[in-house]
Formats: sequence, structure tokens, C-alpha cells
Amino acid sequence: MLTNYFYWHYLFLGQLTGIVFLSVGLISVRKQLSFRPDDWPVLGRVFVAAPLALFGAGHLVGAQFMVSLVPAWMPWRLFCVYFVGLAEIAASASMVAMKHVRLSATLLGIMFFIFVLTIHLHDVLRTPYDRFRWAVMVRDLVFGMGAWALAGAQMEEDHVPGARAWIASCRTVVGVVLVFYAVEHFLHPKFALGVPLELPTPAWVPLPTLWGYVVGAMLLVSGVSILINRHARAAASWLGLAITLVVVFYYLPMVVPAKLPSELNTAVDYIADTLLFAGNMFLLAGAIPAVRSLPSLPLRPRTEHTEGLSELRA
Repeated sequence: MLTNYFYWHYLFLGQLTGIVFLSVGLISVRKQLSFRPDDWPVLGRVFVAAPLALFGAGHLVGAQFMVSLVPAWMPWRLFCVYFVGLAEIAASASMVAMKHVRLSATLLGIMFFIFVLTIHLHDVLRTPYDRFRWAVMVRDLVFGMGAWALAGAQMEEDHVPGARAWIASCRTVVGVVLVFYAVEHFLHPKFALGVPLELPTPAWVPLPTLWGYVVGAMLLVSGVSILINRHARAAASWLGLAITLVVVFYYLPMVVPAKLPSELNTAVDYIADTLLFAGNMFLLAGAIPAVRSLPSLPLRPRTEHTEGLSELRA
């Protein structure tokens, strides 16, 4: 009875909210999708909105548990939890509806940057040899850069000066983090794929070491390509697709054997967190200008003058 109450009271609403935002988002972008990689970045605002909505609803219904994550020196800690939850849901609604996206994406990036400075950086400095704390800190940095890349894309559409430099800065930071994650996968291939956190590879996964190396190689190739800006848009799009497949075939099956609410909550957290990571790769891809070939110059029609020149050259 206690576990059922815990699930329905604290977990169900967040999961339902995430599913609703995912469904509505996919319906809203269905006409823009195709098998062309250039069209995949539209999934970014869906794959970012759904996890954010899930986490936001979780902040609202589980505020008394979330308050422990707020630094002790901050005032109004419970208010901060509710504020962050509402902000995440508002940003999700903005992305799905494509309304006021430049403002919401900018503020969302600022929020993640505040998380890095006030929470994660303190944890890293306190235990600098804990690789998982580093992974979490730069993960939220990527989330912030993805949001700012989306804002940069809107700035580019509005012809705001400096938009290209803004996007390039986001691209550079994400590229460095991807290379770091690749190294983590090579050194510790039997842990969580995508974002290298402390979850060991489930026992049912065949050849766990191989998959760690495969995902590490994808992260490395994509990170270097994004960092040096060579086929960066395609690299970010393909990596977003690859991480999405990791969510579907690696993390989603973790829901099946989950019996306790804590086990289900862990599985859903990893699903949402990794989907959010994939969504930010798509957001970055959408912000990077597509490479367009120069139009071919029209051939001059042959005239009596050009024909005469050809005869002289002959």
C-alpha cells in the first residue's frame, strides 16, 4: 500500500506529463520530419520539452524531497524548487508551441548555467576525483549550451548581429564535452551509455564492453567534427539519432523488470536524462548553418563573337 501510494502520489504525474508533452510534440512536428538528416533537428524541441516537463512536474509534486538538492546557503529553498519546476514546464510549453522560443531558451540556458555554478561546481571542487560528478556538471553545461544554441538559431533568423559567434561558442563547448564523454566510455565501457553516469550496464545486455566502445567512438568522431566545424551539423544530427536509439533499445527496456517505485523512478530518470541529451544534440544541429553548394553560373550562349574566338584558338 505504501509503495503504491508513493508511486501514484509522487511519480505518476511527472511521467504522465512527460508522455503528454512527447506525444503532443511529435504530432506538432510530424509534417516537418523525413528521412533526410537535415530534417531531424526538429526533434530537438520535442526531445528536450518532454523530459523537462517530466522533471518540472516532479519538482512540483516532490518538492519536499527535491529541496535537499538546493544549496543550504540559498534562501527560500522550497520556493526555488517550485520556481524551477514551473520554469521547466513553461520552457517545455514554449518549445512545443514554438512561442517566445528565443526568450524561453535563453532563460533555460541561464538556469542550467546557474545549476553548474551553484551546485555541480561545488560538488566537483569538493571531490575532484569523482568522475561522475564531472559527468553531471558538464551534462548540465551541454543542456545549457543546447538551449542557448536554440536561442542563437532564433537570433540568426531575426538577423541579430553576433548570432553566428554565439552558436559557434555553444558548438565549441559541446564538442569538448563530447570528447570528454568519449574518453570516459573508453576507460569505463561497462557503465551508462550516452551520459557516462554510475549505472552499470544491465546484465541482459549482450557484449556490454563492445557497446561502450561503440558509443565512445561515436561520441569521439562527432565531438571532433563539431569542435573543428567540419560536417558539424550532420555529426550532431547523427549523434542525436544514435543517442535516441540508445534510449529506445538500452534504457527503455529497464522499465520492464522494475518492480519497486525506486527502480521505476531510476529507469525513467535515465530515459528522460538521455533523451534530453539527444534532444540537445538535435538543437545544436538545428542551430549550425547548413552547408549549401554555390549555384552554378549559367553558360554563355554561343554567339558569332565567341565562335570566332574558338576558331582563332584552334
